[in-house]
Amino acid sequence: MEKNNLINAIEEKYKNLGENPETYFKGLLQAKPINYWDYVEVDTLLSLQKPRTNFKDEEIFIMYHQVTELVLKLMVHEIKQIVFTENISQEKITDKIKRLNRYTAMLITSFDVMRDGMDYDDYNTFRATLAPASGFQSAQFRFIEIYCTRLENLINTEGKKRLPNNPTTKDYFEHIYWKDAGMNRATGKKSLTLQQFEDKYLDSFTSLAEKMKGKTIEDIIQKITSPTKELTEALREFDYFYNIKWPIVHLNTARHYLDKKGENQAATGGSEWKKYLHPKFQQRKFFPALWTDVEITNWGDEK
Repeated sequence: MEKNNLINAIEEKYKNLGENPETYFKGLLQAKPINYWDYVEVDTLLSLQKPRTNFKDEEIFIMYHQVTELVLKLMVHEIKQIVFTENISQEKITDKIKRLNRYTAMLITSFDVMRDGMDYDDYNTFRATLAPASGFQSAQFRFIEIYCTRLENLINTEGKKRLPNNPTTKDYFEHIYWKDAGMNRATGKKSLTLQQFEDKYLDSFTSLAEKMKGKTIEDIIQKITSPTKELTEALREFDYFYNIKWPIVHLNTARHYLDKKGENQAATGGSEWKKYLHPKFQQRKFFPALWTDVEITNWGDEK
């Protein structure tokens, strides 16, 4: 675009907004050039690590989880574009799901940083200072679930036995799979980890679940008469990556640090981690209609 045309286009832009273009030109004249460190907020980002001990590898542990939360935010960013776009095309959904698969693949392979990148004895010393905090308390992980699928797909077999007829959103959250990680179903007693988590986020989860009724990615896919093979394969890959492969890698990393020597140590959040982390217990599926009965029966089998 020629310079004069560019200036005219900028003037037209601000006039259409009811603004005086001269004000913005004057502001541009005085504005400092942007640089990388300010744009990315590098100094702020690098100041967010606050170890509780003097063990050097604790900083690795913190940064790893911060990186994970940023990747989850990338995923939420893509998911919102699917569920909040009117009449979104199969092509666009396929593109977004493939992005989600790349992000999830990053999360899967990133566990090598945790499993092989920290001193075993140091970790098992500094982790005692972290209780009752737990990765279980990642709200973005739960938001992704709610955006992707109906709540009934987040209830495992035992939870479904406890559900009343015509369950409400509140009923689903009372029996959702992840609650078993911090609640004794026989006594109703909740761990402090779960109490903290629900106090901070349960209202937000419930509100989002109500908003997403009939609008999840699963709902959108079910309305497509003839999904392409490419879309179906991308969706199955996302379901497998997020709900089987990633939990198993997480479980194996926990085994490395908590049961490497047959010690069967407790998680910082107090959960029965061997049971809770396994996809056969969680039974979480985003798109159950895309799987055969045999595949669902064998969900999470480790080979």
